[in-house]
Amino acid sequence: MTSTTVPVIFDLDGTLVDPAGGITEGIASALRELGLPVPGQELLDAMIGPKLSDSLLNVAKVPADQLGEVVRRYREYYVATGIGQSRLYPGIRDILESFAAAGHPVAVATQKPQRLAHKVLAHHGIDGFFQGIHGSADDETAVEGVPLGKTQIIAAALRDLDTQHAIMVGDRAQDVAGAIANGLDCIGVSWGFAPEGELEEAGSVAVVTTGEELVAVIGRLQAIHAAAMSGVSNDGNV
Repeated sequence: MTSTTVPVIFDLDGTLVDPAGGITEGIASALRELGLPVPGQELLDAMIGPKLSDSLLNVAKVPADQLGEVVRRYREYYVATGIGQSRLYPGIRDILESFAAAGHPVAVATQKPQRLAHKVLAHHGIDGFFQGIHGSADDETAVEGVPLGKTQIIAAALRDLDTQHAIMVGDRAQDVAGAIANGLDCIGVSWGFAPEGELEEAGSVAVVTTGEELVAVIGRLQAIHAAAMSGVSNDGNV
């Protein structure tokens, strides 16, 4: 990696991959099977991105003693059906191919369980593009400590990339907050699941609407990074 090449860390659901109902239908199915109330579609959509156990407890109001069974049934649905419902967002494969051709390192940081994230990316044939794929622990039922939050997952991706400098790309406030906590800029993508204004309020450096715009903003941030690094290396006091 050259000093002018800043790695890019991508979120997964809502950024690279459109779950296309696979997540929300899986949650609804698990809740119905257990006779629990199913939130409306707007609330179900809001559950995409944050930690699943938090969303189930705080949005779907799942009783804590039933959380583990809801997660288990959801995961069964998602592996059997939900992954097949998902699709790549337009332009994502082209972006990853161009980065790979240019030797531009990329990684994934998602709150989806890490093994499941590998399966989703492999299903779409893009897992080989990433230098690292990082997610939460398989146990999503713990309220505290497990799975890891977005800040820790992004930190793990940075360690894998062997750098302290990267650009985060995501579609929810958790992505922005995790990036800022690690000293990174975050570009928000409008095609995900954030309510209007969420990404701006969270502190994203830009919110893009197309893949072409995303690549352009990444290029501008890289140029800023290159200039900053050049200034440091030419400073005689360093």
